[in-house]
Amino acid sequence: KVDVRILATSNRNMEEEVRNKRFREDLYFRLNVMAIRVPSLRERPADIKPLSDYFIAKYSEANGMPVKPLAAGVLPLLQGHTWRGNVRELENCIHRAVLMAKGEEIAEEAIVLSGQPGGMGQPMGTAARVGAVANANYVPGALVGRTVSDVERDLIIETLQHCLGNRTHAANILGISIRTLRNKLKEYTDKGIPVPLPGGEAGRAGTGSGAGA
Repeated sequence: KVDVRILATSNRNMEEEVRNKRFREDLYFRLNVMAIRVPSLRERPADIKPLSDYFIAKYSEANGMPVKPLAAGVLPLLQGHTWRGNVRELENCIHRAVLMAKGEEIAEEAIVLSGQPGGMGQPMGTAARVGAVANANYVPGALVGRTVSDVERDLIIETLQHCLGNRTHAANILGISIRTLRNKLKEYTDKGIPVPLPGGEAGRAGTGSGAGA
């Protein structure tokens, strides 16, 4: 015998999915004992502040960092965003902000929103995608004469150094998948370019564990 409770979620209209034969009718009626509609995050902007505070505390503790409050101009920025990815998108946004924030507060330059310059929704290369985060260190003309691949490589490696070699955190900041990051790192080590190892150890060239950790 088993005693279980099944919670199933979807961002689609399931009755419509059933009518269009994209979801099994018998399974739908087995699952649909109690249906609860959760409004999208953009429909409940008042939830953004407590959720942001929760994620700040969560990822500050996870990364051994002090808890920093949102700066005055950040909350209106967050509340005006569309949040197509709902709470998960907000969580990733705050996670990146915790890692990138400088000073005593999480300021606007640490916030990277999708669909805006520097946001993950832009169909750009990695260097452009995190441009908003990197603005604080940008020197006009410093990139002229360099190839996109060189700039991307330096950005990836510097971000990895900032994260003490943590691949997952670096991928979150860069707005790319962990698989993409690992492929890039393998490409660099295959070319003999030193890559930071997990745990903040010195980088080493070659096809060792530095690329795949």
